[in-house]
Amino acid sequence: MTFSVAVAGASGYAGGELLRILADHPEFVVKTVTAHSNAGQLLGDVQPHLRSLAQLTLSETTTENLRGHDVVFVALPHGTSGALTAGFDETTLVVDCGADHRLVSESDWNDYYGGEFFEPWAYGIPELPRAASESTVVKQRSQLTGARRIAAPGCNASAVALALAPAVSAGLVESEDLVSVLAVGTSGAGKAPKVNLLASEVMGSANPYAVGGTHRHIPEILQSLRTAGADKRASLSFTPVLVPMSRGILATSTATLKSGVTEQQVRSAYQQAYGDETFVQVLPAGQTARTADALGANTCLISLAIDAKANRLVVISAIDNLVKGTAGAAVQCANIALGIPENAGLTVNGVAP
Repeated sequence: MTFSVAVAGASGYAGGELLRILADHPEFVVKTVTAHSNAGQLLGDVQPHLRSLAQLTLSETTTENLRGHDVVFVALPHGTSGALTAGFDETTLVVDCGADHRLVSESDWNDYYGGEFFEPWAYGIPELPRAASESTVVKQRSQLTGARRIAAPGCNASAVALALAPAVSAGLVESEDLVSVLAVGTSGAGKAPKVNLLASEVMGSANPYAVGGTHRHIPEILQSLRTAGADKRASLSFTPVLVPMSRGILATSTATLKSGVTEQQVRSAYQQAYGDETFVQVLPAGQTARTADALGANTCLISLAIDAKANRLVVISAIDNLVKGTAGAAVQCANIALGIPENAGLTVNGVAP
């Protein structure tokens, strides 16, 4: 069985990565691609690396042009997808790669985004542990099976939430003192030209941005950690740093260990959370996660360490922000929702050098 697919925002980085993955998906057939200022152009002129889909013409991004498909992926800036997707048939699977349907709290939306608040959809980190009273690990995956409206996660949010959730869920750390510093590739800022993203501005420099608790992924991360079992007092100091690489996120996240917690307990908690997962992999002791090893792959690589002198857990997570951070996660969630193999069209193998 095959599913007809439309991609809105196909001229951007996220849309282009969605199409790269979908082009080799065994059960998805791309029928429609849409854009805004690039409407009317051939896809191959805008995304010249997508040779197998180059003949498609970009249509205008409207609800009418996107209707009539089994699956619609929406890769648009925040504030634009909510109204667009409201007119779709309930049987259509819609996966939004933007922020419009991620947050449960309207006050969080108003504080960090602003504009019209749209209802939250099933959140798209399948491997995210969910707090449960029983001993078995319950995952966010259970909320995606059969869903027809899915909010794909933010890229930074995925890297940090996956890094800290097992420790929070197992009650091994103090969730009131969480810290994450991230090295982020420039593609995370989108394809629109910006002076601060010019090569002469980025090369040879590391540039912090959204400093002081202002980054829009903070409430999304805290929402995920509360899903995993963090209490309402959970707080996160989050500092992203733009670095001269096109893809990738390396998140160094730390938390104060609760009294008596050992490294063995930490490793056991992460093994229980991710030991049977394909796309989240905990590296053996002594190995450190690197962005280069996740390039082009739908993987989140995690390495663990204990800073005994500071009594802190150190979790380093590496993802490709355009794959596991965006497009790969969206396709993975669509696979789950439709009941086809979760790894269809996705790879754990990176590209090197």
